Amino acid sequence: MDWQRKISHLMGQPIGVSFTNGQGASGILCDANGGQLYLMEYMYHSQFALKHYDYQMIQDINGFPPCHQNHHNHHHQQPLY
Repeated sequence: MDWQRKISHLMGQPIGVSFTNGQGASGILCDANGGQLYLMEYMYHSQFALKHYDYQMIQDINGFPPCHQNHHNHHHQQPLY
């Protein structure tokens, strides 16, 4: 599980989590202990939930990239109103 080495560098940061079942989640990495990863996820309106995931469910974790990247690689989308 190479992703476990990333935990200390990503603590308190927004991350994306890919699971072994092909699904994913994103949120703020709040904690990791007891074989569990704790992620603060946005639900709806002004509600957030601290969710926990077993290490065995996780394939990889990655920090979010910066907003200002090379514009040639951006996929422009229409704003949502």
